[in-house]
Amino acid sequence: MAYRERFLFLTAPWLKFLSWREHHIKEKNLLVILALVVGVICGFAAQLLKYLIHLIEKILTSHFSITDVNYLYLVYPMVGIMLTALFVRYVVKHNISHGVTQVLYAISRRKSRLKKRNMYASLVASSITIGFGGSVGAEGPIVFTGAAIGSNIGQAFRLSPRLLMILVGCGAAAGIAGIFRAPIAGMLFTLEVLMIDLTGATVMPLLISSITGATVAYVLEGYDNEFFFSQSAPFAMRSIPYTIILGILCGLASLYFIKTMSWMEDIFRKISNSYVKICTGGLILAALIFVFPPLYGEGYTAINHLLDGDTSSIVDGTFFYVDRDSVWFIAIYIGAILLMKCFATSATNGAGGVGGTFAPSLFMGAMCGFLFAYILNHLWPDQVSTKNFALMGMAGVMSGVMHAPLMAIFLTAEMTGGYDLFLPLLIVSTLSYMTIRIFEPYSIYAIRLAKQGDLVTHEKDKAVLTLLKVENVIETDFKAVRPDMNLKQMVDTISQSNRNLFPVIEADGQLVGIVVLDDIRNIMFRPDLYKSMFVRKFMGMPPARIEVDMPMDKVMEVFDKTNAWNLPVVDNGKYIGFVSKSKIFNSYRRVLRHYTDD
Repeated sequence: MAYRERFLFLTAPWLKFLSWREHHIKEKNLLVILALVVGVICGFAAQLLKYLIHLIEKILTSHFSITDVNYLYLVYPMVGIMLTALFVRYVVKHNISHGVTQVLYAISRRKSRLKKRNMYASLVASSITIGFGGSVGAEGPIVFTGAAIGSNIGQAFRLSPRLLMILVGCGAAAGIAGIFRAPIAGMLFTLEVLMIDLTGATVMPLLISSITGATVAYVLEGYDNEFFFSQSAPFAMRSIPYTIILGILCGLASLYFIKTMSWMEDIFRKISNSYVKICTGGLILAALIFVFPPLYGEGYTAINHLLDGDTSSIVDGTFFYVDRDSVWFIAIYIGAILLMKCFATSATNGAGGVGGTFAPSLFMGAMCGFLFAYILNHLWPDQVSTKNFALMGMAGVMSGVMHAPLMAIFLTAEMTGGYDLFLPLLIVSTLSYMTIRIFEPYSIYAIRLAKQGDLVTHEKDKAVLTLLKVENVIETDFKAVRPDMNLKQMVDTISQSNRNLFPVIEADGQLVGIVVLDDIRNIMFRPDLYKSMFVRKFMGMPPARIEVDMPMDKVMEVFDKTNAWNLPVVDNGKYIGFVSKSKIFNSYRRVLRHYTDD
């Protein structure tokens, strides 16, 4: 049987099922069922990712010495990045870095459609990267994987873009809930980071997928929290001033993280040779991990030590093991780790590794909160709990880096069991978010898309404009004329057109002007000018030109500035067609109804 015939044979039963579903299962009920399915699959995917990372890390580092330097730290990161780069280049054959950013782009520009390979590519690549020491997190890849699972299941059921977007959010939420065992945080991630609105149509599917993903994790891993945290000291009201200071510090640490990551990303983007990228990033990462072993992988072991009040283990396996009892050396060492973490993360991703920024932001937050309390207690003894402040710092930096204060609060509480610290978590997370918003309006995920105008936001007007594309509203039924045509030829062209606007183009397709019918009415009925008057003499220039790849919100700004009703669309100067206000408004109303329909 030929491939096409076999394909038709296999899909025929499925098409029959889809037809049956359309008549027997309402769309809203189907969405709930699919949210449950997506939650289960993404929950298992999250557990598989964690298992692979821990398995690789255990095989490679279980024999490492605590008291001596481990020179294999100089080798493993390079090997991991090389293997990941080869896998991406020759197996995936597509860029899978910046997973959350790609999900945001898919929502805004690709009608929430993600390719099938994204359901496994990030999972495999990030397992290798992180297991071999890449200083990134597994949460970004599981969001990408979960979103791809939701998208492809939705595509299989021929769902509309609006429902497909909800399933993408369900996959992302289930991934976060499954990897952290934090269902509320999973849903809040979708609302705050992916910026999918909380409506009657979204709340139930998101809740179901998040709870299901977390349930799978609880069944397979038990009820232990992701991080071990035992609150040895209650939060005292006298610590509120220090909590306020910590919130501001976390906001500044978040700003440092975002700016440094963006700066390093620009540097790696300028390196065209992929092998030079791998070597440069690999060497930076290996050197940093060799000097600062807590930078190896996700860094969750170091976080657990700090939350347990164990300070001295931070220098295990380094040249500085003998200085583990020196208070100020430990403070300087933790401060250096705090500063170097973003360099290690950007070197990992820049070199070709695959990983996210969830874990790095948690890591930096724990270090920031612990260091602040550690120094404070040694200047003025027994002021605050270092364990509590490490936990609060995790929420603070995550809130600032991701611009998601609610998610940061609930995620920190859910994965540590630190619900008794809800008030200080709220204070630190909110102040961190307020601080970074002064300097940077977008999260680390959204900043790249925001600069390109490709970001869907919670502002309905801007969100709908973002979902529109210039190429979809171009009108091409305008009769074009040449600048060397005479008035007689122009009049003949007018008689064949039902438009009052005519683009003037050269032989190579370049737009050189326009002719407006109202501007030539006074001469078009004068036969004595038919042979002597040419288009180049009476054509005018358009008030503005629209580039075909211009974001729709920028297009509307141009219309507002020029007060024009029609504007020509060009691609590097070559005429394509016209775009009109009326066509945009009609498309806007159609998308708005579709976008807001519950």
